[in-house]
Amino acid sequence: MSQQTREQREQWGSRAGFLMAAIGSAVGLGNIWRFPAEAYKNGGGAFLLPYLVALLTAGLPLLILEYTVGRKYRKSPPAAFRQISRPAEVIGWWQVAICFVIASYYAVIVAWAVRYAGFSFGKDWGKDPEKFFAGDFLHAGSEPGLPSSFVGNVFWPLLAVWIVVLAILALGVRRGIERANKVFIPALVFFFVILVVRAVTLDGAAKGLDALFSPDWGALTDGSVWVAAYGQIFFSLSIGFGIMVTYASYLGRRADLTGSALVAGFANSSFEILAGIGVFATLGFMAQANGAAVGDVVSEGVGLAFIAFPAVISQMPLGAAFGVIFFVSLAIAGLTSLVSIVQVVISAVQDRTGMRRVPAVWTVGGLVAVVSLLLFPTDAGLSLLDAADHFINQYGIALAALVFLVIMAWVVRRLRPFQAHADETSAVRLGTWWRVCLGVITPLVLGWMMVDSLRKEFDENYGGYPSSFLAWAGWGVAIGALLVGVLISLIPWRDAPVEDEAEREEVR
Repeated sequence: MSQQTREQREQWGSRAGFLMAAIGSAVGLGNIWRFPAEAYKNGGGAFLLPYLVALLTAGLPLLILEYTVGRKYRKSPPAAFRQISRPAEVIGWWQVAICFVIASYYAVIVAWAVRYAGFSFGKDWGKDPEKFFAGDFLHAGSEPGLPSSFVGNVFWPLLAVWIVVLAILALGVRRGIERANKVFIPALVFFFVILVVRAVTLDGAAKGLDALFSPDWGALTDGSVWVAAYGQIFFSLSIGFGIMVTYASYLGRRADLTGSALVAGFANSSFEILAGIGVFATLGFMAQANGAAVGDVVSEGVGLAFIAFPAVISQMPLGAAFGVIFFVSLAIAGLTSLVSIVQVVISAVQDRTGMRRVPAVWTVGGLVAVVSLLLFPTDAGLSLLDAADHFINQYGIALAALVFLVIMAWVVRRLRPFQAHADETSAVRLGTWWRVCLGVITPLVLGWMMVDSLRKEFDENYGGYPSSFLAWAGWGVAIGALLVGVLISLIPWRDAPVEDEAEREEVR
Protein backbone atom coordinates (compact mmCIF):
# COMPACT_ATOMS: atom_id res chain seq x y z
CA MET A 1 0.00 0.00 0.00
CA SER A 2 1.36 3.44 -0.95
CA GLN A 3 2.32 6.20 1.48
CA GLN A 4 -0.53 8.34 0.19
CA THR A 5 -3.03 5.56 0.93
CA ARG A 6 -1.69 4.95 4.45
CA GLU A 7 -1.83 8.62 5.41
CA GLN A 8 -5.14 10.16 6.34
CA ARG A 9 -6.37 12.44 3.59
CA GLU A 10 -6.24 16.16 4.33
CA GLN A 11 -9.48 17.90 5.23
CA TRP A 12 -10.82 21.44 5.22
CA GLY A 13 -10.76 23.07 8.63
CA SER A 14 -14.38 24.20 8.35
CA ARG A 15 -17.32 24.41 5.96
CA ALA A 16 -16.67 28.14 5.63
CA GLY A 17 -13.11 27.39 4.58
CA PHE A 18 -14.29 24.99 1.88
CA LEU A 19 -16.88 27.48 0.64
CA MET A 20 -14.32 30.28 0.47
CA ALA A 21 -12.03 28.04 -1.57
CA ALA A 22 -14.86 26.90 -3.87
CA ILE A 23 -16.04 30.48 -4.38
CA GLY A 24 -12.42 31.57 -4.93
CA SER A 25 -12.06 28.98 -7.66
CA ALA A 26 -15.34 29.92 -9.34
CA VAL A 27 -14.84 33.69 -9.13
CA GLY A 28 -12.12 34.28 -11.68
CA LEU A 29 -11.22 36.36 -14.68
CA GLY A 30 -14.29 35.25 -16.64
CA ASN A 31 -16.64 36.78 -14.05
CA ILE A 32 -15.11 40.20 -14.54
CA TRP A 33 -14.40 40.32 -18.25
CA ARG A 34 -16.69 37.73 -19.88
CA PHE A 35 -20.13 37.94 -18.23
CA PRO A 36 -20.81 41.67 -18.84
CA ALA A 37 -20.09 41.40 -22.57
CA GLU A 38 -22.08 38.16 -22.91
CA ALA A 39 -25.09 39.76 -21.23
CA TYR A 40 -24.85 42.87 -23.40
CA LYS A 41 -24.62 40.87 -26.64
CA ASN A 42 -27.44 38.50 -25.73
CA GLY A 43 -30.46 40.55 -24.74
CA GLY A 44 -29.22 42.77 -21.91
CA GLY A 45 -31.49 42.42 -18.90
CA ALA A 46 -33.45 39.68 -20.67
CA PHE A 47 -30.26 37.56 -20.62
CA LEU A 48 -30.67 37.10 -16.86
CA LEU A 49 -33.63 34.76 -17.48
CA PRO A 50 -31.77 32.14 -19.56
CA TYR A 51 -28.76 32.69 -17.28
CA LEU A 52 -30.85 31.75 -14.22
CA VAL A 53 -32.39 28.77 -16.05
CA ALA A 54 -28.90 27.61 -17.03
CA LEU A 55 -27.70 27.96 -13.43
CA LEU A 56 -30.61 25.85 -12.10
CA THR A 57 -30.65 23.18 -14.82
CA ALA A 58 -26.94 22.75 -15.58
CA GLY A 59 -24.59 24.68 -13.30
CA LEU A 60 -25.89 23.67 -9.87
CA PRO A 61 -26.77 20.04 -10.79
CA LEU A 62 -23.29 19.40 -12.21
CA LEU A 63 -21.66 21.20 -9.27
CA ILE A 64 -23.59 18.94 -6.86
CA LEU A 65 -22.55 15.85 -8.85
CA GLU A 66 -18.88 16.82 -8.71
CA TYR A 67 -19.11 17.52 -4.97
CA THR A 68 -20.74 14.11 -4.50
CA VAL A 69 -18.13 12.19 -6.49
CA GLY A 70 -15.29 13.94 -4.70
CA ARG A 71 -16.70 13.49 -1.18
CA LYS A 72 -17.80 9.88 -1.76
CA TYR A 73 -14.50 8.54 -3.09
CA ARG A 74 -12.17 11.06 -1.40
CA LYS A 75 -9.82 10.97 -4.37
CA SER A 76 -8.64 13.15 -7.23
CA PRO A 77 -10.60 12.79 -10.51
CA PRO A 78 -8.53 9.94 -12.07
CA ALA A 79 -8.65 7.77 -8.94
CA ALA A 80 -12.31 8.59 -8.20
CA PHE A 81 -13.47 7.89 -11.76
CA ARG A 82 -11.46 4.66 -11.81
CA GLN A 83 -13.43 3.45 -8.80
CA ILE A 84 -16.65 4.19 -10.65
CA SER A 85 -15.55 2.43 -13.84
CA ARG A 86 -12.08 1.45 -15.03
CA PRO A 87 -12.39 3.13 -18.48
CA ALA A 88 -13.65 6.34 -16.86
CA GLU A 89 -10.15 6.95 -15.51
CA VAL A 90 -9.30 8.38 -18.93
CA ILE A 91 -11.68 11.28 -18.28
CA GLY A 92 -9.90 12.05 -15.00
CA TRP A 93 -6.46 12.22 -16.58
CA TRP A 94 -7.89 14.20 -19.49
CA GLN A 95 -9.12 16.77 -16.97
CA VAL A 96 -5.72 16.80 -15.27
CA ALA A 97 -4.04 17.51 -18.63
CA ILE A 98 -6.58 20.29 -19.29
CA CYS A 99 -5.74 21.85 -15.91
CA PHE A 100 -2.02 21.65 -16.72
CA VAL A 101 -2.57 23.60 -19.94
CA ILE A 102 -4.89 26.19 -18.39
CA ALA A 103 -2.61 26.81 -15.40
CA SER A 104 0.38 27.42 -17.66
CA TYR A 105 -1.27 30.40 -19.42
CA TYR A 106 -3.70 31.55 -16.71
CA ALA A 107 -0.76 32.52 -14.51
CA VAL A 108 0.55 34.97 -17.08
CA ILE A 109 -2.72 36.95 -17.05
CA VAL A 110 -2.38 37.25 -13.28
CA ALA A 111 1.17 38.54 -13.85
CA TRP A 112 -0.13 41.11 -16.36
CA ALA A 113 -2.66 42.32 -13.77
CA VAL A 114 0.08 42.67 -11.16
CA ARG A 115 2.18 44.78 -13.55
CA TYR A 116 -0.80 46.93 -14.55
CA ALA A 117 -1.58 47.65 -10.91
CA GLY A 118 1.87 49.25 -10.82
CA PHE A 119 1.39 50.99 -14.17
CA SER A 120 -1.83 52.56 -12.86
CA PHE A 121 0.01 54.89 -10.46
CA GLY A 122 1.59 56.82 -13.32
CA LYS A 123 -0.82 55.78 -16.09
CA ASP A 124 2.26 54.48 -17.89
CA TRP A 125 0.31 53.28 -20.93
CA GLY A 126 0.06 56.87 -22.17
CA LYS A 127 -2.42 57.95 -24.82
CA ASP A 128 -2.49 54.66 -26.75
CA PRO A 129 -3.15 51.74 -24.34
CA GLU A 130 -3.47 49.26 -27.23
CA LYS A 131 -0.05 50.07 -28.65
CA PHE A 132 1.46 50.04 -25.16
CA PHE A 133 -0.03 46.63 -24.29
CA ALA A 134 0.95 44.74 -27.44
CA GLY A 135 4.13 46.65 -28.22
CA ASP A 136 5.86 48.30 -25.27
CA PHE A 137 4.68 45.79 -22.65
CA LEU A 138 4.37 42.39 -24.37
CA HIS A 139 6.66 43.01 -27.38
CA ALA A 140 4.25 40.79 -29.31
CA GLY A 141 5.47 39.54 -32.67
CA SER A 142 3.73 40.69 -35.82
CA GLU A 143 2.99 37.10 -36.83
CA PRO A 144 1.90 34.19 -34.59
CA GLY A 145 4.42 31.41 -34.21
CA LEU A 146 7.09 29.96 -31.95
CA PRO A 147 8.75 32.14 -29.28
CA SER A 148 11.98 33.85 -30.36
CA SER A 149 12.71 36.22 -27.45
CA PHE A 150 11.92 36.61 -23.76
CA VAL A 151 10.09 39.60 -22.32
CA GLY A 152 11.46 40.60 -18.92
CA ASN A 153 8.43 42.83 -18.22
CA VAL A 154 6.35 39.66 -18.00
CA PHE A 155 8.89 37.03 -16.90
CA TRP A 156 9.69 38.47 -13.46
CA PRO A 157 6.12 39.11 -12.26
CA LEU A 158 5.15 35.69 -13.65
CA LEU A 159 7.95 34.08 -11.63
CA ALA A 160 6.68 35.91 -8.53
CA VAL A 161 3.12 34.66 -9.17
CA TRP A 162 4.34 31.07 -9.39
CA ILE A 163 6.36 31.38 -6.17
CA VAL A 164 3.26 32.61 -4.33
CA VAL A 165 1.02 29.88 -5.80
CA LEU A 166 3.43 27.05 -5.05
CA ALA A 167 4.04 28.35 -1.52
CA ILE A 168 0.28 28.37 -0.82
CA LEU A 169 -0.07 24.85 -2.20
CA ALA A 170 2.96 23.56 -0.29
CA LEU A 171 1.34 24.61 3.00
CA GLY A 172 -1.51 22.20 2.31
CA VAL A 173 -5.28 22.28 2.06
CA ARG A 174 -6.03 23.69 5.50
CA ARG A 175 -2.98 25.85 6.24
CA GLY A 176 -2.42 26.98 2.66
CA ILE A 177 -5.44 26.98 0.34
CA GLU A 178 -8.08 27.55 3.05
CA ARG A 179 -6.21 30.31 4.87
CA ALA A 180 -5.29 32.09 1.65
CA ASN A 181 -8.90 32.14 0.45
CA LYS A 182 -10.14 33.38 3.82
CA VAL A 183 -7.97 36.44 3.21
CA PHE A 184 -8.31 36.80 -0.57
CA ILE A 185 -12.09 36.44 -0.97
CA PRO A 186 -13.13 39.08 1.62
CA ALA A 187 -10.41 41.35 0.19
CA LEU A 188 -11.70 40.80 -3.34
CA VAL A 189 -15.28 41.63 -2.33
CA PHE A 190 -14.12 44.70 -0.41
CA PHE A 191 -12.06 46.05 -3.31
CA PHE A 192 -14.75 45.32 -5.87
CA VAL A 193 -17.49 47.00 -3.86
CA ILE A 194 -15.31 50.12 -3.68
CA LEU A 195 -14.75 49.89 -7.43
CA VAL A 196 -18.46 49.50 -8.18
CA VAL A 197 -19.46 52.37 -5.88
CA ARG A 198 -16.94 54.61 -7.63
CA ALA A 199 -18.05 53.44 -11.07
CA VAL A 200 -21.76 54.12 -10.55
CA THR A 201 -21.01 57.71 -9.43
CA LEU A 202 -19.22 58.55 -12.70
CA ASP A 203 -20.83 60.80 -15.29
CA GLY A 204 -22.43 58.54 -17.89
CA ALA A 205 -22.71 55.53 -15.54
CA ALA A 206 -26.49 55.43 -15.99
CA LYS A 207 -25.99 55.31 -19.77
CA GLY A 208 -23.80 52.23 -19.40
CA LEU A 209 -26.13 50.46 -16.96
CA ASP A 210 -29.08 51.18 -19.22
CA ALA A 211 -27.22 49.54 -22.11
CA LEU A 212 -26.49 46.47 -19.98
CA PHE A 213 -29.84 45.94 -18.27
CA SER A 214 -32.42 47.22 -20.78
CA PRO A 215 -34.12 43.96 -21.75
CA ASP A 216 -34.48 42.84 -25.34
CA TRP A 217 -37.18 40.23 -24.81
CA GLY A 218 -37.10 39.27 -28.47
CA ALA A 219 -33.62 37.81 -27.92
CA LEU A 220 -35.16 35.00 -25.88
CA THR A 221 -36.47 33.42 -29.08
CA ASP A 222 -32.89 33.13 -30.39
CA GLY A 223 -31.33 29.74 -29.57
CA SER A 224 -27.82 31.19 -29.58
CA VAL A 225 -28.74 33.39 -26.58
CA TRP A 226 -29.64 30.31 -24.55
CA VAL A 227 -26.46 28.54 -25.65
CA ALA A 228 -24.49 31.62 -24.55
CA ALA A 229 -26.18 31.54 -21.12
CA TYR A 230 -25.32 27.87 -20.60
CA GLY A 231 -21.78 28.50 -21.82
CA GLN A 232 -21.31 31.37 -19.37
CA ILE A 233 -22.59 29.35 -16.40
CA PHE A 234 -20.47 26.40 -17.40
CA PHE A 235 -17.19 28.27 -17.78
CA SER A 236 -17.67 30.49 -14.71
CA LEU A 237 -18.42 27.83 -12.07
CA SER A 238 -15.15 25.86 -12.38
CA ILE A 239 -17.04 22.72 -13.36
CA GLY A 240 -16.04 20.13 -15.93
CA PHE A 241 -12.31 19.92 -15.36
CA GLY A 242 -11.84 18.27 -12.01
CA ILE A 243 -11.50 21.21 -9.62
CA MET A 244 -14.66 20.64 -7.62
CA VAL A 245 -14.15 16.86 -7.49
CA THR A 246 -10.70 17.56 -6.04
CA TYR A 247 -11.83 20.20 -3.56
CA ALA A 248 -14.78 18.06 -2.39
CA SER A 249 -12.44 15.11 -1.79
CA TYR A 250 -11.14 17.01 1.27
CA LEU A 251 -14.62 17.37 2.80
CA GLY A 252 -15.71 15.57 5.95
CA ARG A 253 -18.16 12.68 5.71
CA ARG A 254 -21.07 14.71 7.07
CA ALA A 255 -20.67 17.79 4.87
CA ASP A 256 -23.84 19.32 3.37
CA LEU A 257 -23.22 18.92 -0.38
CA THR A 258 -26.37 20.42 -1.86
CA GLY A 259 -26.39 23.43 0.47
CA SER A 260 -22.71 24.10 -0.21
CA ALA A 261 -23.31 23.97 -3.96
CA LEU A 262 -26.21 26.42 -3.68
CA VAL A 263 -24.12 28.89 -1.65
CA ALA A 264 -21.12 28.66 -4.01
CA GLY A 265 -23.26 28.85 -7.15
CA PHE A 266 -25.32 31.87 -6.11
CA ALA A 267 -22.26 33.64 -4.66
CA ASN A 268 -20.52 33.24 -8.01
CA SER A 269 -23.52 34.57 -9.93
CA SER A 270 -23.92 37.50 -7.54
CA PHE A 271 -20.31 38.48 -8.14
CA GLU A 272 -20.85 38.26 -11.91
CA ILE A 273 -23.77 40.67 -11.74
CA LEU A 274 -21.75 42.99 -9.47
CA ALA A 275 -18.93 42.88 -12.01
CA GLY A 276 -21.38 43.67 -14.80
CA ILE A 277 -22.55 46.78 -12.94
CA GLY A 278 -19.00 47.98 -12.35
CA VAL A 279 -17.80 47.31 -15.89
CA PHE A 280 -20.75 48.87 -17.71
CA ALA A 281 -20.96 51.90 -15.44
CA THR A 282 -17.31 52.51 -16.32
CA LEU A 283 -17.90 51.93 -20.04
CA GLY A 284 -20.83 54.36 -19.88
CA PHE A 285 -18.46 57.02 -18.56
CA MET A 286 -16.02 56.25 -21.37
CA ALA A 287 -18.75 56.46 -24.02
CA GLN A 288 -20.01 59.81 -22.73
CA ALA A 289 -16.50 61.26 -22.43
CA ASN A 290 -15.76 60.34 -26.05
CA GLY A 291 -19.18 61.23 -27.45
CA ALA A 292 -19.72 57.62 -28.53
CA ALA A 293 -22.42 55.00 -28.07
CA VAL A 294 -21.86 52.40 -25.36
CA GLY A 295 -21.86 49.69 -28.02
CA ASP A 296 -18.84 51.32 -29.65
CA VAL A 297 -16.68 50.92 -26.52
CA VAL A 298 -17.80 47.47 -25.37
CA SER A 299 -15.12 44.81 -25.39
CA GLU A 300 -14.32 41.67 -23.43
CA GLY A 301 -11.43 39.53 -22.27
CA VAL A 302 -7.91 40.84 -22.57
CA GLY A 303 -9.09 43.83 -24.61
CA LEU A 304 -11.46 44.98 -21.88
CA ALA A 305 -9.01 44.63 -19.00
CA PHE A 306 -5.75 45.80 -20.55
CA ILE A 307 -6.86 48.19 -23.30
CA ALA A 308 -10.36 49.59 -22.65
CA PHE A 309 -10.00 50.02 -18.89
CA PRO A 310 -6.61 51.77 -19.04
CA ALA A 311 -8.15 54.20 -21.53
CA VAL A 312 -10.96 54.89 -19.03
CA ILE A 313 -8.53 55.23 -16.12
CA SER A 314 -6.62 57.88 -18.02
CA GLN A 315 -9.77 60.03 -18.40
CA MET A 316 -11.54 59.64 -15.08
CA PRO A 317 -11.05 61.60 -11.85
CA LEU A 318 -8.91 59.69 -9.34
CA GLY A 319 -8.17 57.26 -12.15
CA ALA A 320 -4.91 56.01 -10.62
CA ALA A 321 -6.65 54.77 -7.46
CA PHE A 322 -9.42 53.20 -9.55
CA GLY A 323 -6.83 51.43 -11.69
CA VAL A 324 -4.91 50.03 -8.73
CA ILE A 325 -8.11 48.66 -7.17
CA PHE A 326 -9.29 47.17 -10.47
CA PHE A 327 -6.05 45.39 -11.31
CA VAL A 328 -5.45 44.19 -7.75
CA SER A 329 -8.99 42.73 -7.83
CA LEU A 330 -8.23 41.08 -11.16
CA ALA A 331 -5.00 39.61 -9.77
CA ILE A 332 -6.71 38.25 -6.64
CA ALA A 333 -9.56 36.69 -8.65
CA GLY A 334 -7.06 35.06 -10.98
CA LEU A 335 -4.80 33.88 -8.17
CA THR A 336 -7.53 32.04 -6.25
CA SER A 337 -8.63 30.28 -9.42
CA LEU A 338 -5.05 29.42 -10.39
CA VAL A 339 -4.40 27.77 -7.01
CA SER A 340 -7.43 25.51 -7.51
CA ILE A 341 -6.41 24.57 -11.06
CA VAL A 342 -2.87 23.55 -10.06
CA GLN A 343 -4.22 21.63 -7.04
CA VAL A 344 -6.02 19.24 -9.42
CA VAL A 345 -2.72 18.24 -11.03
CA ILE A 346 -0.91 17.89 -7.70
CA SER A 347 -3.69 15.85 -6.08
CA ALA A 348 -3.85 13.46 -9.04
CA VAL A 349 -0.10 12.83 -8.96
CA GLN A 350 -0.21 12.33 -5.18
CA ASP A 351 -2.97 9.73 -5.50
CA ARG A 352 -1.19 8.03 -8.38
CA THR A 353 2.35 7.90 -6.93
CA GLY A 354 1.95 8.22 -3.17
CA MET A 355 4.17 11.33 -3.08
CA ARG A 356 3.90 13.61 -0.10
CA ARG A 357 2.46 17.07 -0.65
CA VAL A 358 5.62 19.19 -0.57
CA PRO A 359 7.64 17.05 -3.04
CA ALA A 360 4.55 16.84 -5.29
CA VAL A 361 4.06 20.60 -5.23
CA TRP A 362 7.64 21.46 -6.09
CA THR A 363 7.98 18.66 -8.68
CA VAL A 364 4.63 18.78 -10.46
CA GLY A 365 3.71 22.38 -9.73
CA GLY A 366 7.27 23.33 -10.61
CA LEU A 367 6.91 21.60 -13.98
CA VAL A 368 3.76 23.61 -14.78
CA ALA A 369 5.60 26.77 -13.75
CA VAL A 370 8.60 25.96 -15.98
CA VAL A 371 6.36 25.39 -19.01
CA SER A 372 4.54 28.65 -18.25
CA LEU A 373 7.82 30.58 -17.88
CA LEU A 374 9.27 29.17 -21.09
CA LEU A 375 6.27 29.83 -23.36
CA PHE A 376 4.30 32.88 -22.28
CA PRO A 377 6.67 35.71 -21.27
CA THR A 378 7.82 35.77 -24.90
CA ASP A 379 7.06 37.62 -28.11
CA ALA A 380 4.70 34.76 -29.07
CA GLY A 381 2.98 34.62 -25.67
CA LEU A 382 -0.16 36.58 -26.56
CA SER A 383 -1.08 34.56 -29.66
CA LEU A 384 -0.21 31.25 -27.95
CA LEU A 385 -2.42 32.16 -24.98
CA ASP A 386 -5.33 33.23 -27.18
CA ALA A 387 -5.32 30.07 -29.30
CA ALA A 388 -4.73 27.64 -26.42
CA ASP A 389 -7.44 29.25 -24.28
CA HIS A 390 -10.08 29.09 -27.00
CA PHE A 391 -9.49 25.48 -28.00
CA ILE A 392 -8.90 23.99 -24.54
CA ASN A 393 -12.12 25.62 -23.31
CA GLN A 394 -14.30 24.62 -26.25
CA TYR A 395 -12.86 21.18 -27.00
CA GLY A 396 -11.34 20.32 -23.64
CA ILE A 397 -13.45 21.42 -20.69
CA ALA A 398 -16.86 21.30 -22.36
CA LEU A 399 -16.20 18.06 -24.25
CA ALA A 400 -14.74 16.29 -21.19
CA ALA A 401 -17.80 17.30 -19.17
CA LEU A 402 -20.12 16.00 -21.90
CA VAL A 403 -18.35 12.63 -21.98
CA PHE A 404 -18.37 12.45 -18.18
CA LEU A 405 -22.13 13.10 -17.99
CA VAL A 406 -22.98 10.59 -20.72
CA ILE A 407 -20.95 7.89 -18.96
CA MET A 408 -22.38 8.67 -15.49
CA ALA A 409 -26.00 8.94 -16.65
CA TRP A 410 -26.26 6.41 -19.47
CA VAL A 411 -23.32 3.98 -19.40
CA VAL A 412 -22.66 3.14 -15.74
CA ARG A 413 -25.97 4.73 -14.65
CA ARG A 414 -24.81 6.08 -11.30
CA LEU A 415 -27.03 9.11 -10.85
CA ARG A 416 -29.45 7.39 -8.43
CA PRO A 417 -26.71 6.15 -6.07
CA PHE A 418 -25.02 9.55 -6.19
CA GLN A 419 -28.33 11.24 -5.41
CA ALA A 420 -28.82 8.97 -2.41
CA HIS A 421 -25.28 9.71 -1.21
CA ALA A 422 -25.81 13.48 -1.45
CA ASP A 423 -29.22 13.31 0.24
CA GLU A 424 -27.77 11.47 3.26
CA THR A 425 -26.10 14.63 4.58
CA SER A 426 -27.77 17.50 2.70
CA ALA A 427 -30.43 19.85 4.03
CA VAL A 428 -31.93 20.28 0.55
CA ARG A 429 -32.83 16.89 -0.92
CA LEU A 430 -32.47 16.22 -4.62
CA GLY A 431 -35.39 15.08 -6.71
CA THR A 432 -36.08 13.67 -10.14
CA TRP A 433 -35.29 17.12 -11.57
CA TRP A 434 -31.62 16.59 -10.72
CA ARG A 435 -31.35 13.36 -12.72
CA VAL A 436 -33.32 14.82 -15.62
CA CYS A 437 -31.04 17.85 -15.76
CA LEU A 438 -27.85 15.78 -15.72
CA GLY A 439 -29.11 12.93 -17.88
CA VAL A 440 -30.96 14.93 -20.53
CA ILE A 441 -30.83 18.74 -20.42
CA THR A 442 -27.13 19.38 -19.75
CA PRO A 443 -25.82 16.75 -22.23
CA LEU A 444 -28.12 18.11 -24.93
CA VAL A 445 -26.99 21.69 -24.33
CA LEU A 446 -23.31 20.71 -24.23
CA GLY A 447 -23.76 18.67 -27.39
CA TRP A 448 -25.36 21.63 -29.14
CA MET A 449 -22.54 23.87 -27.93
CA MET A 450 -20.05 21.47 -29.54
CA VAL A 451 -21.94 21.45 -32.85
CA ASP A 452 -22.36 25.23 -32.87
CA SER A 453 -18.71 25.83 -32.00
CA LEU A 454 -17.41 23.41 -34.64
CA ARG A 455 -19.61 25.01 -37.28
CA LYS A 456 -18.09 28.40 -36.55
CA GLU A 457 -14.61 26.86 -36.46
CA PHE A 458 -14.94 25.49 -39.97
CA ASP A 459 -16.60 28.64 -41.33
CA GLU A 460 -13.54 30.76 -40.55
CA ASN A 461 -10.29 30.44 -38.65
CA TYR A 462 -10.49 31.50 -35.02
CA GLY A 463 -9.09 35.00 -34.53
CA GLY A 464 -8.04 35.14 -38.18
CA TYR A 465 -4.96 33.06 -37.33
CA PRO A 466 -3.28 30.97 -40.07
CA SER A 467 -4.42 27.34 -40.27
CA SER A 468 -0.86 26.14 -39.76
CA PHE A 469 -0.63 28.01 -36.43
CA LEU A 470 -4.03 26.80 -35.19
CA ALA A 471 -3.13 23.23 -36.13
CA TRP A 472 -0.53 23.00 -33.36
CA ALA A 473 -1.31 25.89 -30.98
CA GLY A 474 -5.08 25.28 -30.97
CA TRP A 475 -6.24 21.89 -32.21
CA GLY A 476 -2.92 20.31 -31.22
CA VAL A 477 -3.25 21.49 -27.62
CA ALA A 478 -6.86 20.27 -27.27
CA ILE A 479 -6.22 16.89 -28.90
CA GLY A 480 -2.91 16.54 -27.07
CA ALA A 481 -4.65 16.87 -23.68
CA LEU A 482 -6.96 13.99 -24.60
CA LEU A 483 -4.08 11.81 -25.82
CA VAL A 484 -2.12 12.47 -22.63
CA GLY A 485 -5.16 11.41 -20.62
CA VAL A 486 -5.46 8.17 -22.57
CA LEU A 487 -1.75 7.33 -22.35
CA ILE A 488 -1.45 7.95 -18.60
CA SER A 489 -4.56 5.86 -17.92
CA LEU A 490 -2.88 2.90 -19.67
CA ILE A 491 -0.04 2.81 -17.11
CA PRO A 492 -0.87 0.12 -14.50
CA TRP A 493 -1.50 1.26 -10.91
CA ARG A 494 0.76 -0.32 -8.31
CA ASP A 495 -2.03 -0.10 -5.73
CA ALA A 496 -5.08 -0.05 -7.97
CA PRO A 497 -8.29 1.37 -6.44
CA VAL A 498 -11.05 -1.21 -6.40
CA GLU A 499 -14.23 -0.44 -8.29
CA ASP A 500 -17.30 0.06 -6.14
CA GLU A 501 -18.78 -3.41 -6.72
CA ALA A 502 -21.60 -3.03 -4.18
CA GLU A 503 -22.86 0.01 -5.99
CA ARG A 504 -22.53 -1.73 -9.35
CA GLU A 505 -24.75 -4.52 -8.07
CA GLU A 506 -27.28 -1.98 -6.87
CA VAL A 507 -27.39 -0.39 -10.33
CA ARG A 508 -27.90 -3.77 -11.98
